[in-house]
Amino acid sequence: MKFIRETAVLFVPDGLPAEPALARTTHLGIGAHQDDLEVMAAQPILECFQKPDQWFTGVVVTDGRGSPREGWYKNYSDEEMRRVRFKEQTKAAVIGEYAAQIMLDYPSAVVKDGANAQPVEDLVQVLRVAQPQFVYTHNLADKHATHVAVALRVIQAMRRLPPEARPRRVYGCEVWRDLDWMLDADKIRLDVSAHENLQAALLGVFDSQIAGGKRYDLAVTGRRRAHATFFESHATDVATGLTFAMDLTPLIIDPTKDIAAFVREFIEHFAQDVTARLEGLQ
Repeated sequence: MKFIRETAVLFVPDGLPAEPALARTTHLGIGAHQDDLEVMAAQPILECFQKPDQWFTGVVVTDGRGSPREGWYKNYSDEEMRRVRFKEQTKAAVIGEYAAQIMLDYPSAVVKDGANAQPVEDLVQVLRVAQPQFVYTHNLADKHATHVAVALRVIQAMRRLPPEARPRRVYGCEVWRDLDWMLDADKIRLDVSAHENLQAALLGVFDSQIAGGKRYDLAVTGRRRAHATFFESHATDVATGLTFAMDLTPLIIDPTKDIAAFVREFIEHFAQDVTARLEGLQ
């Protein structure tokens, strides 16, 4: 495979040639930055772990140059941070036994430029070769602009595919804005109770982020545990870890569906629920 940027990387942990490695993909995660996949797509990573008929492939769209840094990494240049983050992401792919890990290496500004079709073209190529059944990307209500931009490019790429080549389900997952606010009937629950040690290893490998000033390892595991407990007020816990997702599949089934209006429906459902409860209890 040849990507648009010469610095793009395709890494296969078990050494299989690129195209057959990608072709075995059943679950595809597409994130903005190095470590986003391990935060938002833990459920499919766990589901595919050591399963000969299920394989997770990761795609990271941006180069990771702009991350905050303190401590050991305080004086690292953007290029040094890029190299470190690429190395960390390949380590995660080995630990999680991914089918493949792709780093497209785009600057965030390019991804956020809706007029630049290059990221979409690369994603179309990945989707055509991998032909995943399930795709996991960022949710459209995330507060990080690059995350939302990646989700939009993913949707644009899938809309370019013929209907029979599109994934069965597409999920928008949590990173910078969680989805606890969505009505239970609207959100997808992803159980991440299993392999807590593997989850810790996948998050812990990103030392440039953790030692660099952001304790994502503690925050993410805490949020998963909190979701499991606070999901249901009138029943005991049925999971020790949950993440939530927004079902983006309707946007792929109907490419004419307005994306902003689609997200507003979820927000309006939330507003209606809060208003009705307040009015009913006054």
